[in-house]
Amino acid sequence: MADAYAWSRKSLDELVAFYEREIGDAMVSEGLDPTADRPSYEWLADRGYSGIAYALREQHDLTLSEFLTECVGVDPPESDGYDWGIGDDATVDRLEQYLDSRSRRHNLADATIRSRRSRLARYAREYERLHGDARLVERAGAMENQPAEIDRAIAVFDALSRDLESPDSKFAHLTDVNDWYLWLQNRTLAAFNPMVNVRNEFSKGWRAEREERSGTKPALSAAQVRRLHRAAESDAERFMVVALGAWGLRRSEVASLHVSAMDPEPDPPRLTFAERKNGPGTVQVLFGTEAYADRVAALEEGEGGDREWNGYLFPSTSSASGHIAPGTVNNRFDRLAERAGVTLDGERPTPHACRRFWYNAYLRASRAALEQASVVGAEQGSSSAQVVLENYIDEEQALAMRREHMRATLAEAFDADGG
Repeated sequence: MADAYAWSRKSLDELVAFYEREIGDAMVSEGLDPTADRPSYEWLADRGYSGIAYALREQHDLTLSEFLTECVGVDPPESDGYDWGIGDDATVDRLEQYLDSRSRRHNLADATIRSRRSRLARYAREYERLHGDARLVERAGAMENQPAEIDRAIAVFDALSRDLESPDSKFAHLTDVNDWYLWLQNRTLAAFNPMVNVRNEFSKGWRAEREERSGTKPALSAAQVRRLHRAAESDAERFMVVALGAWGLRRSEVASLHVSAMDPEPDPPRLTFAERKNGPGTVQVLFGTEAYADRVAALEEGEGGDREWNGYLFPSTSSASGHIAPGTVNNRFDRLAERAGVTLDGERPTPHACRRFWYNAYLRASRAALEQASVVGAEQGSSSAQVVLENYIDEEQALAMRREHMRATLAEAFDADGG
């Protein structure tokens, strides 16, 4: 299809005319405004127009976004104009092209792209601070620069290793910068990748640091969950935090949660899943039934317009599945965390960190139940709480003790009285 349009032979004026005529007509037929809406690369590709982006980049030195803003006159998106904070335009251009490529070809979520941009920018800014400029692309372009450039890269990671709190964050910065250099090499823009040497220099120490901390996976605190819950601006956002933090669901389970999964009859209510990561399973709903009821009520009242609700707690009319994708949960959670000002190790947390809060809360509840049993044991002359649990308190009583402590923890995190 790209050849049929002879993209590479069109002048810039001809591309503008083609956009306004043919692409604009296609947008209008789908209810879009070509003078206000910005078609995504995926939208263009699905309709056979992907060649325009390549022609703009290769023949006219423009990104699709720049073409829409500067040539067509569509207002720029809010995300445009990211300040990389460095003075080398060639490096900025290649960083932007890399992120655009990863977004389009690897289908990465918006939140993932933002995180990569932030880590790449931190590396480039530190490089410029230490070495006076950020001519990363230029210096990687010739093998004769390799020894000096390896030393410069190691110096940057010496600084980052001191500043970054967790080994996971250090590895994430190294991984993203390494991937960018690989992208440069694949396009013959770089003659070598200095990150190979950086990895050899640092990874053993970081791995040992990670192993020392392996018992404490990144998790939100009760105070951070409370800030997220308070910052939520809709029943959908509030319920998302409840499903992750109060029910311990995976992001994929949140995205595909259906009203039929809830069984309100038992005490406590429970969710039943035909398939989970480790097979069929149930989740006890110790907290959050009000948030669930509010979400269902909003959907039953026609939140999505006049369409009949399909039963999913996060429905999507544009998805064949009928519900949002796990990546959408990531994006929504990332926006909420940004609004709430919640970070972990200096970066916005993922839904997994909210789910980890539930796990940590359950562990604390189990310990509290054990301590409660030890008090009973002391009154009966037993020195072992575990003996009391096993021999004097039946399974249902032990479970009730854990639930009591768990409800109290969740009520504190969600700033509620246990409803």
